[in-house]
Amino acid sequence: MSIKTIILAAGQGTRMRSKLPKVLHQIANRPLLQHVYDTSLQIPDNHIHVVYGHGGETVKERLSHFDAVWIEQKQQLGTGHAVQQAIHHVNDADTVLILYGDVPLLKMATLHTLLADVSDSCLALLTVILDDPTGYGRIIRDNNNQVVKIVEQKDATPEQLKINEGNTGILACKGHQLKDWLSRLSNHNAQNEYYLTDIIEMAVSDGLLVKTTQTNSQDEVLGVNNRNQLAHLERVYQWQQADYLMTHGVTLRDPARIDVRGQFLELGQDIEIDINVIFEGQNKIGSNVKIGANCILKNVEIADDVEILANSLLENAVVGVGSRIGPYARLRPDTQIADHVHIGNFVEIKKSNIASGSKINHLSYIGDSEIGSKVNIGAGTITCNYDGVNKFKTIIEDGAFIGSDTQLVAPVKVGKNATIGAGSTITKDTPAEQLSLSRSKQISVESWQRPQKKEK
Repeated sequence: MSIKTIILAAGQGTRMRSKLPKVLHQIANRPLLQHVYDTSLQIPDNHIHVVYGHGGETVKERLSHFDAVWIEQKQQLGTGHAVQQAIHHVNDADTVLILYGDVPLLKMATLHTLLADVSDSCLALLTVILDDPTGYGRIIRDNNNQVVKIVEQKDATPEQLKINEGNTGILACKGHQLKDWLSRLSNHNAQNEYYLTDIIEMAVSDGLLVKTTQTNSQDEVLGVNNRNQLAHLERVYQWQQADYLMTHGVTLRDPARIDVRGQFLELGQDIEIDINVIFEGQNKIGSNVKIGANCILKNVEIADDVEILANSLLENAVVGVGSRIGPYARLRPDTQIADHVHIGNFVEIKKSNIASGSKINHLSYIGDSEIGSKVNIGAGTITCNYDGVNKFKTIIEDGAFIGSDTQLVAPVKVGKNATIGAGSTITKDTPAEQLSLSRSKQISVESWQRPQKKEK
């Protein structure tokens, strides 16, 4: 069965009060439309079509990676009119699925149930039971509880407004039937628009059964029309991520204070995560890992028995078994930390490999460097890797001891088991097993007088 999914994403979103097209506003660092597209990708043999309008060129530019057919709706004349713009891409035998670019939390399980109901004799419709159905079209049923039509709120009678079963707009049907129904739409209604919902009454008139699927949660089908709804769905999404983590054995100190803006490729056992931790991109977390408060991890691979202390930022980095990072540490892209390494407070590592058992515990910057095993780097050490134009490499071999407040001016190599005296500026390679240092002679000026403040 070939499926043609039509995602309606042409709405202006005036209530967002933004120059940014509504479908580009984000939940978990992904545009609303991206969420809908990603869900659609899970449907087998699916061909995705996106109907765009307001800010369309911006939408296409930002989401140019979509494997989709982009269709412009130059005039916004209703949902029926929007689908009409895409209907020439539909074959008679196709099953057509209608989705909305501002409904980001729809689940694949719901769509699977919906699509299973489609046949030449059945149209599948997704509805929702609401405590307050204001703004939703109402599902009108007959005495046999069969759906006969949908009435938009502005066209509903006072009695119809009491109905609490609302239309989500999400439906599926056969291509040849949808083509016929769209050709018969009119705009004789309160908003002078072509309502897609009118096809329900046509389907019933043509002898089709309208099968309804209902979601367990209103939030799954909630569209984003303003900042309040955007913020609400962000929290709903984050609670879903927290629930996923806890289900997979992760301890969250406060499930309400974690943000997952990517995905986990691997999750070990007995992971503990403190408050206000943010995950972005694709992450692998081993077993017995502890992550302190206020950390940000993006595209990282964390091995077993690692402790990441509070307020640390790790991006595109690998951390080996039993290592300790932080607090207030920063691992920048292309950093490889081996096993049992200590990276301490206010240490920044960039594009460097740190071999096993080494320690950089205080106030240091290590960039473009190869650090051997069991190296000790003292507080305030800086690898001077940039001359304003080019980057150069620092190599520190196994067992070296770098004294505090040392500047290593790259390109430079510190030999195996060498010692660098505190306060040195090293510009040349240093030999193995020896002490190297560079210091000005210390003097004291006996006759020196401290300046005094002049009387005015």
